[in-house]
Amino acid sequence: MNKPYLINSISEQHRLLGLPKPKHPLISVFRHEHADYASLVDLQHFTLNFYCISIKTDYDGRLKYGHRHYDFDEGMMAFISPNQLLMKLDPGSKPPGGMTLMFHEDFIAGTSLATKIRNFGFFSYELNEALHLSEQEEAKIKDLFASIEAEYQSSIDHFSHEVMVAHIELLLQYSSRFYARQFITRKVANDEILVRLEVVLNTFLESQKGLPTVQQVARELNVSADYLSDMLRTVSGQTAQQHIQARVIEKAKRLLATTNLQVSEIAYQMGFEYPQSFHKLFKNKTNMSPVQYRESLN
Repeated sequence: MNKPYLINSISEQHRLLGLPKPKHPLISVFRHEHADYASLVDLQHFTLNFYCISIKTDYDGRLKYGHRHYDFDEGMMAFISPNQLLMKLDPGSKPPGGMTLMFHEDFIAGTSLATKIRNFGFFSYELNEALHLSEQEEAKIKDLFASIEAEYQSSIDHFSHEVMVAHIELLLQYSSRFYARQFITRKVANDEILVRLEVVLNTFLESQKGLPTVQQVARELNVSADYLSDMLRTVSGQTAQQHIQARVIEKAKRLLATTNLQVSEIAYQMGFEYPQSFHKLFKNKTNMSPVQYRESLN
């Protein structure tokens, strides 16, 4: 694959979309009906050097990510972080609805949001893990976009900058709340992931190829690592890492109870490079050393 085209600035994105020059070099908000997405069709794959948040409504276009196309459904939100690879855009047959907010990291530098933004894991989600809004949620998100737009259209000064940053943070907080709701209401899809998760973990743990990482497990499930962790945290109270560790401890307990293997042998069989690491994890999770656990069974 050729090197992706880097859209380096918000001004360049405006030019590619046929929009007027942005009112501020580090932030922009625009309505989709004013943009010419056909101009992006020739870009086979590209990345952005800034954050992008979109709410898309009444749009039949599609964005290709990897080998799959993702529809821009009614009331769908997408969150794109700097340097996330995007693929070919199909512009659709009718003008899109909705709005897009773009802002550079420098716009939020020195604010509390600068340190918090990496906690919003959905910026690392895949496009098929977009946020689907209810009518009430969509209305709330549109209100927040409209508030940011109103400040953007006025003369940007110190006060409007603070107001926009505050509204962006509020937008992200509401998005976190709505994602938590989505994890619960999309129970069928999540249950399928949970079933496949157990199969993947069993395969890893029985293969003796080492401890699986969250990234490896997520890749096997065709979801992003952050989405998997956030979904598990919502439905089970555990992150993906904690879930993996719990399964590791389950198998370790089984081996301690049913075999005469030395603790070091079990550690190596479980995929630990150093027995001390296995000992530390086991004690952290059970408040007993592996030897103490084995002795407690007698």
